[in-house]
Amino acid sequence: METAPPSFVSKARTAFNSAAAKAERVFTDLKSDREDEKESARNEIDLKEENEVKHQGWRTAHIRKKQEWQNKLKNLRIGRKEVEDQDKVEDSTMAAPFYDENLFILKAKQDQEAKASDVGCLVESLNAVDVNKIPPASILKQLAVAIEAGKKAKTVKDFVASSGSSSPVRERGGLSLSAVKSLVLGEKEDKLGFSSGDEEKLVSLINSLFNVDSSFLSRKIVSDLEFPTNRASFAKDLHAAPPSSFVVKLAEVIGSFTTPRRMALFWCKVVDELRRFWNEEKYIPWIPVDDIPDLKSCLLHQWLQVINCCLARKARCLAASEALDAVMRQASSANEDSDGSEAMCSPGSLLYAKSNSGELILRLGVYHPVDNLTMLETGEPVYAPITQEGPLLTEDLIRETEELVLRTGSMGAGCSQLLSDMQAFKAANPGCILEDFVRWHSPPDWTENDNSSGDDSSPPRGQLSIRMQKEGNLWRELWETAKPLPAVKQAPLFDEDLAVEGILNSLEDIPATELFEQLFVSLLALGFVMLEPVLATKDDLSKLFFECKDYVVAICQGGAWTDKLDDLCQVYETVETMLLRPEEVLRSMKQTEDSPSNGSETKRRFKRLGFIFRGSKERNQTRVPSETEQKSTEPSPRQSFSSLFDGKSSLFAKRPPRPENVTLV
Repeated sequence: METAPPSFVSKARTAFNSAAAKAERVFTDLKSDREDEKESARNEIDLKEENEVKHQGWRTAHIRKKQEWQNKLKNLRIGRKEVEDQDKVEDSTMAAPFYDENLFILKAKQDQEAKASDVGCLVESLNAVDVNKIPPASILKQLAVAIEAGKKAKTVKDFVASSGSSSPVRERGGLSLSAVKSLVLGEKEDKLGFSSGDEEKLVSLINSLFNVDSSFLSRKIVSDLEFPTNRASFAKDLHAAPPSSFVVKLAEVIGSFTTPRRMALFWCKVVDELRRFWNEEKYIPWIPVDDIPDLKSCLLHQWLQVINCCLARKARCLAASEALDAVMRQASSANEDSDGSEAMCSPGSLLYAKSNSGELILRLGVYHPVDNLTMLETGEPVYAPITQEGPLLTEDLIRETEELVLRTGSMGAGCSQLLSDMQAFKAANPGCILEDFVRWHSPPDWTENDNSSGDDSSPPRGQLSIRMQKEGNLWRELWETAKPLPAVKQAPLFDEDLAVEGILNSLEDIPATELFEQLFVSLLALGFVMLEPVLATKDDLSKLFFECKDYVVAICQGGAWTDKLDDLCQVYETVETMLLRPEEVLRSMKQTEDSPSNGSETKRRFKRLGFIFRGSKERNQTRVPSETEQKSTEPSPRQSFSSLFDGKSSLFAKRPPRPENVTLV
């Protein structure tokens, strides 16, 4: 009868007993040596005292007695100290033999991680980045770890406050191996955050990130003219930030920190710098200066666009206000020196319009004349006014506005904008009527009449649309209440200061998971955008690359993509391998294609991709499966692509199932 192999518990017990016996022998030997040393030390002390007594024999009996007591007290102190030292030595000898090798390995790991977590080394490595290479996959994995860790807090501030006292058991419950490794190894550092000596280095890193004139993390991206494909829309397909934007650079910097707590602390410093830029009226680098928010980009990029756009609007509003004041001063001076007709006819003069009574009225807030359009009552040319710019709507504000309109039936800001345009039009066109405004603002609501009489002296007439002629028409009611007032003198429809203050507060209180998700997908998009011009021209790798690209788009557009962070990281790591070690990918592809299959192209494609995404250990042990095994293990054409990542050796392995009846502490 064969003997059953020893269990894991019995092996562990045997190893522990062996180590304990070894430690006990070492302890006995050290104790014996220590007693011999102590005995020899006592003999030396007694011999020295005897000599001293002999040398001091001439002293009186009273002095000799006092000296003896002093020597006894000295021996007592020496003996007590030796016992304490001996206890310490014994404790250390008990631990040293068993943990000696483990401590050495742990010390080496700690030294390596301390070097990697040093802010100074991080700044040097970021400044020395090769602009021709994509960000390493380790940064993307660190952002994935931060996404998982950020689920335990509502905001970044809460995440920073709770990270120091968090329980690793709670964090390890549903994370992959690499996530647990990062959280456990960085636990001590995560509690402390940055040290006081890191402040100067962090300031240097912030300055590099916000310096538009530097080449900090300026990746080399092929322009659309050089490589005309639909690659420009890839970042928008993922709802990510543009590849050359500030958000992408920020993602690479934050992902380079070793712990999620440090990543969150650095984000808080970035928000403080954004607030300083706004107060000092500085534009955020690598963000369009005066573009409306791109709703196809991530929300973080949209918010930064609003900040820059608000700065540009404030500059334009200030310039318009100064120009209007100059016009008013010039008109006042002209009226004092001469009459209005001379002022109107002089070169570079102010703009006036005649009213029905023939009075000259100064035009205010004029932008440019409208071609082939004159006022119906006075015959004066129509000028387009400078109007207030509408609100800057990001996707979250649009969603809130739609909910408000559906819930209350309100027209939103439409009436306010229309009233503001009417007031500006009246200020720029004295003597105008509602029909003039409609012809300029909404031409489809005006129909011209044919001038069949042939009298060219009479102005062309027409009529408003049926909706404009209805009783109680909103346009007519607003026109009657509108006063001639330039846009710069009106109450603002969109308060730039209030809008930016709300955005900065939102950046401070943004949920940690949402922040890291946007950084993750933006960095992911950068890697594919950079690699496409390189790999698309290689016939041997292009097909696999585009399959990976299509898979990433499908996952990110399918919703709940954060459940497949491991898969996305491994796909990114695969395309990174295509760039750095293409021969390894080609060899793996060739091995897979040489293996027998049942002829299905779809199955061969999935099989090849699944093989490449496996770890190196599993790849080296690959064997040709039998026909029966092929039928039972090959994925079907309708099988989800993410299932190809199951069961492989990887840092981002499949998550273990969460226990049902476990209470997390």
